[in-house]
Amino acid sequence: MKKFLGYFLQGLLYTVPLVVTITVLYQLFIWVDQPIYNLAQKVFNINIPGLGVITTIVVVTLFGIIGSYIVATPLWNFIERGIERTPLVKLIYTGVKDMIGAFVGDKRRFNSPVLVMINKENNIQRIGFITQHDLTEIGLGEEKVAVYLPMSYSFSGIVVICLKENITPIDASGAEMMKFVVSGGVTEV
Repeated sequence: MKKFLGYFLQGLLYTVPLVVTITVLYQLFIWVDQPIYNLAQKVFNINIPGLGVITTIVVVTLFGIIGSYIVATPLWNFIERGIERTPLVKLIYTGVKDMIGAFVGDKRRFNSPVLVMINKENNIQRIGFITQHDLTEIGLGEEKVAVYLPMSYSFSGIVVICLKENITPIDASGAEMMKFVVSGGVTEV
């Protein structure tokens, strides 16, 4: 009975993540595809399965193309200045924009994984990502850096300021280390 239970639990470890991933992708496909499929059937009298997914990819790509050209125009600058003058909206907008920019785009911030010494006596370290190499602009000097310490099973975390001597660079990609931390250290690197 113990062996059976062991094999059953091992089977769960293999099947549950796969089934959950397939279910989420399937539900997303149905959620996006069905309304557009129905609309195309009613308006144009055509039946193309997957039209919703194709349409979503095309629309998001078009927004990316349009956005890349509009960003440099005065209209977008005017809108962004208006947002940045509104206190609460500015806080939300800039926070979300900076967080997304930290993961994608030209200003990626989570590409310098490091070990941060938390407790020298017990040699306890945490994995983090350097987000600012030079803190002289805020009066903290060149000997300190800002490090983001993500939490496991979450994308939240804390920012700590520490001396450069208390960090050790990790020779791994930022994406691999983020996946390792967020998974609670169970993902193989």
